[in-house]
Amino acid sequence: MMENQIAPKAEMAQVPQAAEVAELELQAVIGFNGHVPTGLKCHPDQEHLVYPLGCTVLIQAINTNEQSFLHGHGNNVSCVDVSNSGEYIASGQVTYMGFKADIILWDYKKRELIARLSLHKGKIEDLAFSPNDLYLVSLGGPDDGSVVVWSIAKRDAICGSPAAGLNVGNATAVIFSGGCDEMFVTAGNGTIRVWELDLPNRKIWPTECLTGQMKRIVLCITMPSDDSFFYLGTTTGDILKMNPRTKLMADTGPVKDKFSLGVTAIKCLKMGALLVGSGTGLLVLCKSPSYKPIKNRGLVRGNTIPDFYLVYGEQEAEGGKKPRREVLMAWDDGKIRAFAPETGRLMYAINNAHRIGVTAIATTSDCKRIISGGGEGEVRVWQIGCQTQKLEEALKEHKSSVSCIRVKSNDEECVTASTDGTCIIWDLVRLRRSQMILANTLFRCVCYHPEEFQIITSGTDRKIGYWEVYDGSVIRELEGSSSGSINGMDISVDGVHFVTGGKDHMVKVWDYNEGEVTHVGVGHSGTITRLRISPGNQYIISVSADGAILRWKCPFTT
Repeated sequence: MMENQIAPKAEMAQVPQAAEVAELELQAVIGFNGHVPTGLKCHPDQEHLVYPLGCTVLIQAINTNEQSFLHGHGNNVSCVDVSNSGEYIASGQVTYMGFKADIILWDYKKRELIARLSLHKGKIEDLAFSPNDLYLVSLGGPDDGSVVVWSIAKRDAICGSPAAGLNVGNATAVIFSGGCDEMFVTAGNGTIRVWELDLPNRKIWPTECLTGQMKRIVLCITMPSDDSFFYLGTTTGDILKMNPRTKLMADTGPVKDKFSLGVTAIKCLKMGALLVGSGTGLLVLCKSPSYKPIKNRGLVRGNTIPDFYLVYGEQEAEGGKKPRREVLMAWDDGKIRAFAPETGRLMYAINNAHRIGVTAIATTSDCKRIISGGGEGEVRVWQIGCQTQKLEEALKEHKSSVSCIRVKSNDEECVTASTDGTCIIWDLVRLRRSQMILANTLFRCVCYHPEEFQIITSGTDRKIGYWEVYDGSVIRELEGSSSGSINGMDISVDGVHFVTGGKDHMVKVWDYNEGEVTHVGVGHSGTITRLRISPGNQYIISVSADGAILRWKCPFTT
């Protein structure tokens, strides 16, 4: 039974990882998480988007979706800017407290690193190029608090200064003048400053802007090319219009019906209007001084989808069998919904499938049954027909949320993982428990080995466990991560490799027999929640809590 698959039961110690670990090749990114303020940039060629994801900066063609990746940061990218000429990209990162946070200057055409600029500590809060690509200004994070002007030609710092005064909060946003290389603006918590560059003396001189009794926390800034005014979006949902010459406030609004959850993005258009984005996902076109919406468009917010399943099969119909395809989704509102993959049309919904949200879902290979898990711990088996969805049985052994479900290839057995520290193997013929696995962890993921005599599990204890299906005994334990839980796992169709991902943001490829990591993929900026290997071992798909979907080239073939 499963000879030569893994080490014998006597080998219970942790297996050391391989000395040489290769890099997993990132092929494509689907989705934009929006966690980096003003992090989505349109290149001046109007044909490409530039945005950060994890440690990577992406350049994506708008029409073809072709992607290029700029690798060089050792931690998550925190800000990005593109020069007016389009020749340069600058990106800054987060690092650990007390350590220097790098700024990288990139050549756009060559997609190459030009220079690494290091002065700030902890985090680069924001970056801005001067209008003629002479200078780059950088803003340090809360542990740094300084603003630095860099020479693009010399790739070196010209001068720096504390970004804000002593009695105010941190500066969090910076923008250069629209037409002058010697003026820029910084703003943040209770501070708005106009700076002038004194190049002969290598100094920058700030002037505080006056807003009277009004105290605001600024999230974003925009300035037209003529430098007549600049506009600031605030956490309180209003917009401040400032005069850069007099340093006085010209107007503010809207007086009523402020932008809910703050003004998170703002852009001055050539016609003089403002494009404003709010924290609720509302996009508004407005003008000074009323700032009332001329046009608006809302982005729909919905429930969370903890799990989904792609169904391919056949179903009985008039005239014989016909193909059946649907995307089956578990929702935290307690419903199971099925959608047509081609059109996105809702095919059916099972209301009140679980009391505390549907947390995991799977189907049998014949597409006649759905197995779902809920936040209350129940495992429910549903009979699915052409027009009907009927509850067949509710299995009530788990005491906490069901996190993962896998079905055996013969459809007669399934295994469920739960945060109550148990994995239960269910007999789907008799609809009862046949085996239970116990561990001191919150199980997040489980997989059958293709030969189905063993399962592998992982969870909050960061260990990967190999278990016998027959008697539930543990065979081997591996140290799966140095930090944070492992939330997702999948195994190749031949059982030679498996992949894991979790709170450490890394995709790891493992050799099943040796218990060693062979490849690591770095690209996610959020906790990885699910992974899948494509049936032909061509791709690895990983998804994370920040909304990103990453496609990696599979380093092994069948």
